[in-house]
Amino acid sequence: MNASVTSARTRDVVKQLSIFTANRIGQLHDIVSIFASHEVHVLALTIMDATDNAIIRLVIDDPEKARELLRKNDFAFTESEVLVVELDAVTQLNQLMTALLEAELNVNYLYSFIPHPNGKSLMALSMEDNDVAEDILRKHHFRVLRQSDISR
Repeated sequence: MNASVTSARTRDVVKQLSIFTANRIGQLHDIVSIFASHEVHVLALTIMDATDNAIIRLVIDDPEKARELLRKNDFAFTESEVLVVELDAVTQLNQLMTALLEAELNVNYLYSFIPHPNGKSLMALSMEDNDVAEDILRKHHFRVLRQSDISR
C-alpha cells in the first residue's frame, strides 16, 4: 500500500476514548455531564467494570474537545482506533461476523451506537488488525465510517 493511501486512511479514523475511573456511583453521570455542557455528544459507549474500577469506552463526535475536557478534569484515559460499520438491517450482523470469520480476524470487543440520525445501525469494532478488517468489510460491501461521518 502506498504512503498516500495509508496517510489518507489513518487521518480520519474513528477515535475511541477509554476512560479509567473509580467504580462509584455518579462517575458516568459526571463524564457525560461534562461533555454535554460543552456540546460534545456521546455517540456510543460501553463499560467494563470491576470491583474497584471501571473502563468507560466511548465514541464521541468531537475527539479533540473531549480530550481537552478529560485532561482539564483529571480523568485518566487512552485513545485508540475502532472501525465503525454501518448495518442496514439486523440480519447484517450475521453477514458481518461471517466476513470477519472468513478472514480469520479476531474481534477484541464490539458495541453498538446510540441510534444514528439516518436510521442505520452502527457498530464499533476493536479488531486485531483494523486495516485488514476494513479491507475485508469493504470487499463484502459494508460501509466503514470515518470520524467525519459521525461528527457534527
